[in-house]
Amino acid sequence: MAQWIPCGRFRTIKPPNYEQGCISMQIQLVRHATLLIQVNTKRILLDPMLCTAGEMPPIENSTNDRRNPLVELPISLEELFPVDAVVITHLHRDHFDHTAIKVIPKHTTILCQPADEPKIKELGFHRVSVVDHTVEWEGCRIIRTSGRHGTGEIGERMGVVSGFMFIVESEPRLYIAGDTIYCEEVEQALDTYEPDIVVVNAGAAQFASGSPITMTAQDVISVCRRSKAPHIVAVHMESINHCLETREQLKHLVWDSGYRDRIKIPSDGEVLVF
Repeated sequence: MAQWIPCGRFRTIKPPNYEQGCISMQIQLVRHATLLIQVNTKRILLDPMLCTAGEMPPIENSTNDRRNPLVELPISLEELFPVDAVVITHLHRDHFDHTAIKVIPKHTTILCQPADEPKIKELGFHRVSVVDHTVEWEGCRIIRTSGRHGTGEIGERMGVVSGFMFIVESEPRLYIAGDTIYCEEVEQALDTYEPDIVVVNAGAAQFASGSPITMTAQDVISVCRRSKAPHIVAVHMESINHCLETREQLKHLVWDSGYRDRIKIPSDGEVLVF
């Protein structure tokens, strides 16, 4: 079982030094859904939204007009790079923005869902690896999972989204659920792959009308009930104007639910070591 060690904020993951006995898996919440993951000694940047605060307009048809992102990056771009690969769950601008397109070297390995390959290649990236179901990359088995980015007509308009399992021998099994509500596809991934660490996009993102398109606090609790994973990590909060549930709201509901010891709600820049 993985042990979770909070390492505080503003510490960038560096390549491991085995002579000093470095623990292998680390996850740093950069901001929103952007994660820097160290797995099997490799550095993976997930869903990079790297622009400065207020550089993007509000999400259309949202309940407020705050410009995005709402907060600055907690670390510099120089501290983020280099990385060994970039994993993109889908191409919404809060997961792969214009700054990321500009600053990520075009020779970087990009792993993505099949629907996004043509656009990413069109942007000039020439080492794009599609994860249709499973790929082997640098000793890591990466499996694409499905989700639902909302329900009904809104869910249809939001398009195809993916999550990813990262499986390496002798390391915790990591499931990145991606932009999805709690649904049958998430249950299937939890039951099939039995992850040790589950990262969920919370915040209850929603438009002025319709139901949430990412997980609510109650959805996060449903993940806890369904999964045996000892570590549920909730991100995707307080950075985009239509993510309406805050960390504090999630914390209060989670603590009342009895899952306080299993759910981690990291701050921007915080590193979790497993």
